[in-house]
Order: sequence, then C-alpha cells, then structure tokens
Amino acid sequence: MKVLTKDGWYIDRVRGSHHILKHPTKNGRVTIALHKEDLKPKTLQTILKQAGLK
Repeated sequence: MKVLTKDGWYIDRVRGSHHILKHPTKNGRVTIALHKEDLKPKTLQTILKQAGLK
C-alpha cells in the first residue's frame, strides 16, 4: 500500500476490507483486500501490474 501511495494512488472508497485506489493521471482502479494475513506473492505482482509499477 505504501508503494502505491508514494506513486500517487489514493483511496477512492472502502467496501468492507477492500480498498479501491485511484490515480490522478493513470487510468483504471486498483483493488486491494486488506486482511490480517500478508498478501500472496502472485497477488502482490498482480496489484503492481494493475498499477503500472511492474
């Protein structure tokens, strides 16, 4: 989450444990499910790819 906020992503809305982030200039949204356990590596890769960071 810190990596995305440093890149300019911000929380657009929250629905349960899912945080939907938007970027002021990039298209699309990124959804992150923030549960107590850590994200799986594949899930993290997918989130970074959606955000255009990988």
